[in-house]
Amino acid sequence: MSEGDRGSASVIGAFVVLSLVVVTATVMWVGAAVAARHRVQAAADLAALAGAAALVEGDAAGCAAARVVGDRMGAVLATCAAEGWDLEVRFRVTVRLGRFGVREAVAVSRAGPVE
Repeated sequence: MSEGDRGSASVIGAFVVLSLVVVTATVMWVGAAVAARHRVQAAADLAALAGAAALVEGDAAGCAAARVVGDRMGAVLATCAAEGWDLEVRFRVTVRLGRFGVREAVAVSRAGPVE
């Protein structure tokens, strides 16, 4: 080993550790975004089903039932619209992505009788 190579392994090791930290953080942020997307889609699907079942009591009752289910699942009801016996809901969930800021995961679901 020549005199100019002394300590180069420490520098390379530091860059490898830094790279691993960056990759790990990125994977965590992507995982958080995917998990939030799945959570909000599940909330929208279940809320649409609950709301459609409550439409027999009126449009307001359907949207109220959908809101209750969404609230229990940690999602915020953005829109709710009834068309006949069909109910369409849109929910959102806030996702914190570290350095990428705060974003929203959004899902839409529709439920009603099969024709």
